[in-house]
Amino acid sequence: MSVEQPTLPLNDVAPLTGGCYRGDHLLLAEMIAPNSKVLDVGCGDGDLLQLLETRGIDGRGIELSREGVNHCVAKGLAVVQGDADTDLVNYPDDAFDYVILSQTLQATRQPKAVLENLLRIGRRAIVSFPNFGYWKMRVQLLVGGHMPRTDNLPATWYDTPNIHFCTIKDFVQLCGEINVKMERAVALDLYGRPLRFNAPWWFWNMFGEQGVFLLSRGEKNE
Repeated sequence: MSVEQPTLPLNDVAPLTGGCYRGDHLLLAEMIAPNSKVLDVGCGDGDLLQLLETRGIDGRGIELSREGVNHCVAKGLAVVQGDADTDLVNYPDDAFDYVILSQTLQATRQPKAVLENLLRIGRRAIVSFPNFGYWKMRVQLLVGGHMPRTDNLPATWYDTPNIHFCTIKDFVQLCGEINVKMERAVALDLYGRPLRFNAPWWFWNMFGEQGVFLLSRGEKNE
C-alpha cells in the first residue's frame, strides 16, 4: 500500500469545543454515534469515559493500573483491571459498537495483535497515538543525538512505558497489511487541534504531533 500519494480524509472536521476536555478526547467523542456501546482500552483515570457519558454513550473501560481503576470506580465508571495484550482475547466478537485505544498503542507488547482484537470485538475502532515522525522528534534525534522528549512524551528513554513507537506512515502501512479500512484520519498539532487541510501522507507524518484514526474491517478477500 502506497502511503505517499493519498491524502487524509479530513472532511467535516468540526471545531473542538468542550471546556477543560483534551482536544483529542473531544475529537474521539465526536467520531462516535449517539447511544453506542463503547469499550475504552487503557482508559487511565476515566476522563474520556466521563466525556462520553455526557453525550449519552454507554462506555466501559479496561485499565492496567490499579490506581487508574480506583480513580474510575470512584467516579462511578464501569472499569475493570486488565491488560490489552492478554485480556482482549476474552471478549466475544462484536461485543461493542466502538473500541477505543487512546495514546496506548505504543505501550503494548503486540500492537498488531491488539489492533486485530479491537476490530474483532468492536464494529469500529478508534486509535490515537503520538507520531514519532513529528518534525521536532526528528530534530532532537538528528541534532541532539538523543531520544526525543515532548510534552506528549515526557518520559526519559529508561523510564518510559512506551516500547513500540511508530509514525503515522508506519500505522497506515500496518492497516494495509492487515486489511483495515480507514474511514477517517486526523492529524493533530502540538495543542491537540486538527490540521485542517488535505495534504499527502508525508506532510502529516512530518507535521502531525498525533494521529487519530477511525477504523473498520476491510472487505474479506475471496
